[in-house]
Amino acid sequence: MSVLLVIFLMWAVTYPVRWLGLSLGRLHLPPFWLSFLQFVPVSVFAALVVPEVLGSPEWPRRLVACVVGGLLMWRTGSLAPGILGGFAAYWLARSLGL
Repeated sequence: MSVLLVIFLMWAVTYPVRWLGLSLGRLHLPPFWLSFLQFVPVSVFAALVVPEVLGSPEWPRRLVACVVGGLLMWRTGSLAPGILGGFAAYWLARSLGL
């Protein structure tokens, strides 16, 4: 299979899906769907993070870091302290041998 054919096939799959997603912004959805779609980013984030945290051999450290980062984000309402605090908690737990 040639490189140009692969690029074209990737475009043929990707472009319509992205176009559809971008064109949904002009639709006026019923309130049920608007409230339903508010949970999609949280669900996707959880689907990406939970297997990485709990599926690792060092899951206790990662779980401590997630809890600390989540609490910091909740208390401050900002992403940066949560990320920095989570990393700090991870490295502290790692240095303490947890």
